[in-house]
Amino acid sequence: MRSLVLLLCLFLPAVAAAWPGKVVGVTDGDTLTVLRGQEQVRVRLYGIDAPERRQPWGDRARQVLGELAYGQTVEVQEMDRDRYGRTVARLEAQGRDVGRELVRQGLAWVYERYCATLDCEAMRRAQADAKANRAGLWADPSPAPPWEWRRAK
Repeated sequence: MRSLVLLLCLFLPAVAAAWPGKVVGVTDGDTLTVLRGQEQVRVRLYGIDAPERRQPWGDRARQVLGELAYGQTVEVQEMDRDRYGRTVARLEAQGRDVGRELVRQGLAWVYERYCATLDCEAMRRAQADAKANRAGLWADPSPAPPWEWRRAK
């Protein structure tokens, strides 16, 4: 039993306690700046990938992220750090998971490569609903996921 607990500790991501902050900037559809005390923290939303700013739907994703979070006091649940040093986190604003809301509106994909928690199943359902309803980017006949669009550039 003790070895099972040890194995789980090694393979499950460490999750820090949530902290409150105020969103003071929106970079694109999945990255924002949150003020934590006097420190500005760049936050990449966990488990999603939104279209890039020059990609179709990129400006709309950024706009909606701003509507959902800019100027709001939010809860930031740190999940990881990315290769650019950004905090990767779940973000809750006004009682809503911001990443899931972007997926629900068809403005982001579930980033399967990096979405590994139980919450990701709710995001997958939201994506399936958005796709079935042709919401947002799903109205396009063949939307290009950002990771493929970046690779092509």
